[in-house]
Amino acid sequence: MKINLNSKFLFISLLLLVGLQACKQKATKFSTDNNFKSGTATFVADDSFSPIISQELYIYKSLNPAANPTILYKTEAEVVNMLINDSVRVAILSRELDTAEHSALTKRQLVVESVRFATDAVALIVNTASNDTLITVNELKKLLNGQGNLSRTIVFDNPNSSLVRYLKDFAGSKGFTQKNIYALKSNKEVIKYVSEHPDALGITGFSWLNDPDKDYADYVDKVKVVGVKDEANKEYPNTYFKPSQESLVLKQYPLSRGLFMINCSSKVGLATGFATFLASSTGQRIILKSGLLPDSIPTREISLKNKFD
Repeated sequence: MKINLNSKFLFISLLLLVGLQACKQKATKFSTDNNFKSGTATFVADDSFSPIISQELYIYKSLNPAANPTILYKTEAEVVNMLINDSVRVAILSRELDTAEHSALTKRQLVVESVRFATDAVALIVNTASNDTLITVNELKKLLNGQGNLSRTIVFDNPNSSLVRYLKDFAGSKGFTQKNIYALKSNKEVIKYVSEHPDALGITGFSWLNDPDKDYADYVDKVKVVGVKDEANKEYPNTYFKPSQESLVLKQYPLSRGLFMINCSSKVGLATGFATFLASSTGQRIILKSGLLPDSIPTREISLKNKFD
């Protein structure tokens, strides 16, 4: 059978076109980054930190109109799974990757870069009508392990959150099965629940209590933050501290966690640009204004003039 040369050439051209298109789709699976300040990319972030990450993203986009990063907010478990399963290459977490997670990524010949950009406090809140405004670290651990006052209701966000994982590590517990401990669906629901129940102890991220959105600001007004004493603190074994930038930087408040941006994109692009922004003076000032502790406190220059000059 004879094959027309033109038909053969057309067939080969189609094969090449399909191959090039497949390569293009593979290259653009995660982003079409051009540089630090332009392009598109999809990141995934722990939803516990959506207030501060949303602020950072808003300012970053305002300063870089050609940049179009999209952030998906998920539970910590979902964030890690998406990273390991190659659904995304950039994640924002309240911890660094463990050895197994890091190994799973490096086996795919990915370079894992981790940047710490802030510290968040884990806040304990009670209803404004409650007289229980102080607690020790040992008392909190006992409550989380089903000891002490079991009539007190303890609430936190959903079971797969970074906060629950933090509390398990903190209390040395494999899980919270006690009848007086409840997982709700979000930090907002925790604040709402405590605002309506005088006997409740809520555990939430400190960032949710600073400059709250209108949809739950009224609930924040009806709760107050509990002071925590760490008997094991050699410098302040008898002092109760509430979460603040000062108590975090001086390591007085015992319940804190870092915020990390994990970048596995293996190239310089929008992910690197956003990570650089988070660590920049502007990004760190946004964190400072939010009430969290920036990783590097921005300096402030003051010009002094002689009144007789």
